[in-house]
Amino acid sequence: MNESQEHYTVLARRFRPNTFDEVIGQDHVAQALRNAIRSGRVAHAYLFTGARGVGKTSMARILAKALNCPEASDGIPCNQCDICRQISTGKDIDVLEIDGASNRGIDDVRSLRSNVNVKSMHSAHKIYIIDEVHMLTKEAFNALLKTLEEPPSNVMFVFCTTEPNKLPDTILSRCQRFDFGTIATTNIASRLKQIAQAEGRVVTDAALEMVARRAAGSMRDSQSLFDQLLAFGEENIAETDVHRLLGTASDERLLEIVSALAERHQGAALESFAAALDEGVQLSELTDQLLAVFRDLMVIGAGANKVDLLSMSESSRDALKLLADRWGIQTTLACLQILADAKGRMQRTTFGRALAELALVRIAMLEDLENISHIVQAIGQQTGTESAIQARPVERPAREEAPREPISSSKPPAPESPDAPEKKSEPNHESSQIEPENVESYAARIQFEAGAEDEILSQIISGVDDMLGSQIKQVKKAAISGPNRLDLAFSKSYSFLKRSCERREVTDQLTKLLSEITGKQVELTFSLLDDEPVPERSQETISDRKTASQPLRDGDEDEFVRQVKDLFGASVERVVPIQSTDSSAGKE
Repeated sequence: MNESQEHYTVLARRFRPNTFDEVIGQDHVAQALRNAIRSGRVAHAYLFTGARGVGKTSMARILAKALNCPEASDGIPCNQCDICRQISTGKDIDVLEIDGASNRGIDDVRSLRSNVNVKSMHSAHKIYIIDEVHMLTKEAFNALLKTLEEPPSNVMFVFCTTEPNKLPDTILSRCQRFDFGTIATTNIASRLKQIAQAEGRVVTDAALEMVARRAAGSMRDSQSLFDQLLAFGEENIAETDVHRLLGTASDERLLEIVSALAERHQGAALESFAAALDEGVQLSELTDQLLAVFRDLMVIGAGANKVDLLSMSESSRDALKLLADRWGIQTTLACLQILADAKGRMQRTTFGRALAELALVRIAMLEDLENISHIVQAIGQQTGTESAIQARPVERPAREEAPREPISSSKPPAPESPDAPEKKSEPNHESSQIEPENVESYAARIQFEAGAEDEILSQIISGVDDMLGSQIKQVKKAAISGPNRLDLAFSKSYSFLKRSCERREVTDQLTKLLSEITGKQVELTFSLLDDEPVPERSQETISDRKTASQPLRDGDEDEFVRQVKDLFGASVERVVPIQSTDSSAGKE
């Protein structure tokens, strides 16, 4: 241990609490232990959990003094007798403080078990205080179980740990557990002020608050830092001394950087950032401070005005409130995320400053996300949706004579393969068909008369999904063959597509669409043209071709291959013969 560390330890020991009331911020634990002593209901094992430096070991020592002090009254030790003084300095032979990190093996626990039955020398209770108990090995915990469950009547265990989740359930179930919370910044500042007065030093309230904030709820950390500050500063210690010691930026500098970012002035923000570094501010500390600023802006923007600030003093709350209102919660969250990501990457690189400056420029270039959110919400309300605007597949002009119900914008299902079994379920006539009496309520876009076939066919293709549209595009001829009848004719080689379109669900879909386009109930039929001969299928086997050494037939000569090419827009790359050991196999 070097001299500076020894100095920190001396100050922390000199001002270590000696009674339950002196333990700052842990009134609930102190009250419970004091009541247990008064009523004689002291447990044989306690577990004190919490962050570092919040008073766990100090509370264990005070409990030991309250139980063993011969002059104790109402659970309050005298702190004047030899027993109290020896316990305070860790020299009492009946109160054993064990470091769990250094004595974590099974042999250490066996030694403890062998000494448990030894009677205490001069005190009423023999107390074992095991700090960092979670460091014990699994075997050590198992060896401790029986002794912990049934110790001698005058033996007590007090376990202290920062990670109770690492303790086995068998240990937790045998202890009374008390959770120590972090200490409020105001309570730490008040305690530091008492120490400053006892040391005869003058320290401003702003400097005390900065040290208390930096301690993050740990009293021991605040005392160690404050001890360093007393050695660093003069007789009168101000806020600037704390900034010089910690390598942090002042509140004014932070507000200058954040205000430039809010104004979208990238250059001004980078200049203020560089000026802070030139003043001796550490890059990591400045980044942490900016993260704390955006955290405070998030808290204020969320309306939590009673939550303590982490980046600045309370006197800066009004300035932060103006920035939070100007930025908005959405933009603030984005800024915080950008800076947090940059901080995470800075720890793994040697060009941390460039990453920090990149984050600042990105923040300065952010759009007002709050306004964008309002605009999207307004658009969603105008269209009757809250998420997005969805385009209808077929737009229809409004009819002035009578209002009509909107046409569903959902696309029809894709056609199934003609080889698939036909579904037997009854169609939903309410959604797929239009009643004759309602047909006239639709505005007719296209007159259903001779000469309008190509236009009607074009509207059908644009009104269906891509898969069905690609099939309708293969129609060679559309003809109005009756007052309310439309015939779509495919080439004779496209009988596959004809069968696909004749399926009931496809026909119902196209009939409904025709009614919407023409304003009439139209009957739809499909046919094949007789303008192309269907090539006859060859009965020649592949094995015969191989025997005769005849060239393989090109894919374009096969009817099925041609249909597949037309349907999917494919092309024949090569023709591979089917290998067969049987001369009778492989027929086409």
